[in-house]
Amino acid sequence: MTGPSARTGRAARTGRASLHGPGWIVAVDTGGTYTDAIAVSSDGLIKVAKVPSTPADPGLAFVRAVTGLAAAGVVPGDVRMLFHGTTIATNALLTGGLARVVLATTEGFRDVLGYRDGTRPAVYDLEQPRPRELVPRRDRIEVAERLSGRGEVLTPLTEEEIDRVVAEMAKRLPEVPVTVSSAVAREFREYPRTATAALNAGLRPVVGSYLAQLRSRAARLGVDAPLLIMQSSGGCLPAERADAEAHRLVLSGPAAGVAGAVALGAGYGLRRLVSLDMGGTSLDVCLIRDGVPPVTPTQSVGDDPILCPSVDIVTAGAGGGSIAWVDRAGRLRIGPQSAGAAPGPAAFGRGGDRSTVTDAHVVTGTLPADVQLAGGLALDTGAARRAVAETGGQLGLGAEDAADGIVLVAVAQMTAALRRVSVERGIDPREYTLVAFGGAGPLHAGLLLREAGLGGVLVPRYPGLFAAAGLVSADLRIDESSTVLRVLEPALLPELASWYRHAAARLTGQLRRDGIRAGQIRVLASADCRFVGQGYELNIAVAPVTRRGLASLATRFRARHLQTYGHSDAAQQVEVVTLRLAAVGALPRPEPAALPRGGAAPPPQAQTGRVRARMPGERAPRTVPLYDRDALLAGNRLPGPAIVHQLDATTLVLAGQRARIDPRGSLWLEEAR
Repeated sequence: MTGPSARTGRAARTGRASLHGPGWIVAVDTGGTYTDAIAVSSDGLIKVAKVPSTPADPGLAFVRAVTGLAAAGVVPGDVRMLFHGTTIATNALLTGGLARVVLATTEGFRDVLGYRDGTRPAVYDLEQPRPRELVPRRDRIEVAERLSGRGEVLTPLTEEEIDRVVAEMAKRLPEVPVTVSSAVAREFREYPRTATAALNAGLRPVVGSYLAQLRSRAARLGVDAPLLIMQSSGGCLPAERADAEAHRLVLSGPAAGVAGAVALGAGYGLRRLVSLDMGGTSLDVCLIRDGVPPVTPTQSVGDDPILCPSVDIVTAGAGGGSIAWVDRAGRLRIGPQSAGAAPGPAAFGRGGDRSTVTDAHVVTGTLPADVQLAGGLALDTGAARRAVAETGGQLGLGAEDAADGIVLVAVAQMTAALRRVSVERGIDPREYTLVAFGGAGPLHAGLLLREAGLGGVLVPRYPGLFAAAGLVSADLRIDESSTVLRVLEPALLPELASWYRHAAARLTGQLRRDGIRAGQIRVLASADCRFVGQGYELNIAVAPVTRRGLASLATRFRARHLQTYGHSDAAQQVEVVTLRLAAVGALPRPEPAALPRGGAAPPPQAQTGRVRARMPGERAPRTVPLYDRDALLAGNRLPGPAIVHQLDATTLVLAGQRARIDPRGSLWLEEAR
């Protein structure tokens, strides 16, 4: 196991000198279907690469993406920061690829992982499968020691007992990293805390070996720069510390897109956003209020809780590669199964024979067959039509009608996901701008604008690579928490202020050792509060982090409780459950070069042709202009219907809508009025 001093030394040696100065900032994001890379130079130049993911060896796609950037002119030796968003932890957790774990626990708590939190996912299902065991019972060792609920020693831990447990663990699982639950999550509730510690222990060998191999591969490519890994919280941390905090990487990929949406919106002064990331496998939606992404203290992946800050994302099985199928009732369904990277949609010509959302767009012509896709991929219209026709046959429909139905059902699922983060939370979507990205996001943005009644749509300059661009926008972030379970009263305030003060000193000190300059660190403090007797908490910001700021905590909690639940009790005591602190270190990032300006009409070379396409919901195809987005200029306006294509994504502009290009290269989509 890597010790703190060794990690700190490496961070100090590589971080402080390398984070600043001229050169390239490179980010590589690994998705289920594609691996995306983007490089931004200190003078605003942008280079991109997009390659198919390699699920059997994710690091191979990473190498190919970096090699693609090098071929585009990014000199590996000139890279000063290398960001990475990865699905390695997610995949290990979802596919059962965790390393073996031996758990040492207080006597009497051996079966915490067995009886979990006592809830039943389906209360009336007598045959529901039992959730998997993170640690088999034979690998759980009881330790003779015990504390009371007040922290008093009831059964002392002896040296002899320590020697016995260590010997037994070493015999079962020698020479592996050691995870201590109090270092992973200093929070109460024994099941989530035990599960988090077990998941961290099971992920560390997987994540550690992957990152070690990645650093070695990057070095062989000539990249000698700090490797920064995206966390579930939307902030990054150095790879040298990432393996010890492997449980914090489970939502690494989706969090990068949200970070990018926040940074993009800030550039326009937009603070109310909905980020929509639609890739080949899934759809991730996040509502952003006041320019700050929502972060929850606990995430749940599958059946397992993880105690770590995570961006609050709603996920739906509606990606471009989501498979269309007909259930036993004869209803058309989309996902959650996906064709993924291998074999992919039938249109990719890699052996896929089941219809997907992408195949439906190829059949209707809204994804033209003769456009160039990433990796030199050519679309196979015949294969797409055969796959969609087979699905249509089960519905009594022809290929074109079945394709239209697949698109509309997929959009209905996307609209439902948007409603879950907006209308169902009492938020009017008309006040929010949709940031649509991912390879398939812009293709459905116009439909969502109309169906969900959003205020407008913003399609980034490189939407299919936006998660990678989001990595470039991310900062370093360190989180710490501690459960206190005390009634909020004046005598407690000095103790709470002291914890925040010392925690802030620890975290900011680490960021300084990571190379963050003075004045570039901000501290975000909050506390989980509840009324005495309640079982669930609300997270309340603490600002300023002083006795005065803490003294107003009860008032602000009651106001939030009233807003959330519709009632509050002025006489009921407020309990502080868990203190939370995040230290965020701003990383230097260059501004991309502005797009050349043109007139309202696009230049003649921007229109590459006209295609026959059946627009979603329409009965017959029509001739639609096809534009090359890379040839569009700032100020250009495109009336719908139109199709705007680029290497990494295609944007569909419906009849009655219009698109415009701004100096940042973003495409704005709105209803014509």
